[in-house]
Amino acid sequence: MTGSLRVVAVTYSPGDSLDAFLDSLGAATASPVDVVLADNGSHDGAPEAAAASRRDVRLLQVGGNVGYGAAANAGLADVRRGWALVANPDIVFEPGAVDELLAVAARWPRAATVGPAIRTPDGALYPSARDLPALGTGIGHAVFGWVWPANPWTARYRREREAPRERQAGWLSGSCFLVDLEAFHAVGGFDPGYFMYFEDVDLAERLGRAGGLHVYAPSAVVVHEGGHATRREPHRMQRVHHTSALRYLSGQYPRRRHAPLRWLLRGGLGARMLVSYVSSRVGAGAQPQQHLDPPPPTP
Repeated sequence: MTGSLRVVAVTYSPGDSLDAFLDSLGAATASPVDVVLADNGSHDGAPEAAAASRRDVRLLQVGGNVGYGAAANAGLADVRRGWALVANPDIVFEPGAVDELLAVAARWPRAATVGPAIRTPDGALYPSARDLPALGTGIGHAVFGWVWPANPWTARYRREREAPRERQAGWLSGSCFLVDLEAFHAVGGFDPGYFMYFEDVDLAERLGRAGGLHVYAPSAVVVHEGGHATRREPHRMQRVHHTSALRYLSGQYPRRRHAPLRWLLRGGLGARMLVSYVSSRVGAGAQPQQHLDPPPPTP
């Protein structure tokens, strides 16, 4: 659809949340949208039903459960310019949220991604605009986040002691963001080697190295239910999460002299993964702390 905003939602048996996502999208932007449901092998019929009943929604079967990043790449493969919106299908947009993201993008000429304030269903402000992981803050966050959410390493990494404001971030949650398509394709899109988790961190790092900025726009608000995959397959998702963390962190230390550090990372993350199997608190990690209201949209 020429002139439409491409919206890609990666689906995997999304259930009733998909209708809520699509219904809220209509009030989130005055622009025409071209919604692609990049489906990872749903078996609940929800993506098929949405595509059959909604004019601006189409289904793209990606050939099985290929993972979040690979499916999103497929949904963006045929558009090369302008902005696109990538979002989980369990997002609900506040009215005007997408138009506000586009307005913020226009104010930041070097923006590669623009992300909204993400609230949980109980009203907590999820820390979706974080610094890129560093070894020190990453270890502190992983070790202490689940038992001491206010620890200084988690707070520094997630920048959650700051009042919400429009600013640059190291990376934005891939659960919902605008992405500049030229920048996205120039760096090769999402790395399909990440099945889930950390594909947004990896993309942000590569976009940043290419000169792009990641802009947090709390004047746009969405609500994210989250946790669908984790609830369905908790042990598998914990394994995927820790494997993705290891892939990303190891990639930051690729040289031969870093081999001992990579083995330490492997051992530490492996131990944490095993503990997460028996402790839901460890598996859940640090929970959102903020219940602050985001600023009003900029006129």
